[in-house]
Amino acid sequence: MLTAMSTAISTAAVQAAAVQLPAGVAVHAPWYDGGFSPWFLLFPLFWILVIGLIIFVARRTWRTNHRWAARQGGEGVLRERYARGEIDETEYRQRLQVLRAEEK
Repeated sequence: MLTAMSTAISTAAVQAAAVQLPAGVAVHAPWYDGGFSPWFLLFPLFWILVIGLIIFVARRTWRTNHRWAARQGGEGVLRERYARGEIDETEYRQRLQVLRAEEK
């Protein structure tokens, strides 16, 4: 009995709502008037821009890090050799001066 009553109420509510809607809204929805609308292009364009920005930032960061690592490579090896005791302080400073002079 309860389900029959709730079904009757929901059916009556749907029929009342359908009667009050204009014909164009009931068929096409309130945001569509039947003509061409370019707004649907905004979502793919947005995601294309977001993905492009991510790729741009990633490549730029990788290049910057790669250049920094290449520049610091010789000095890093020299620091490691000095830390291990393979070279003394005077040799370390001489070689560091040579490496830094080549960069300029």
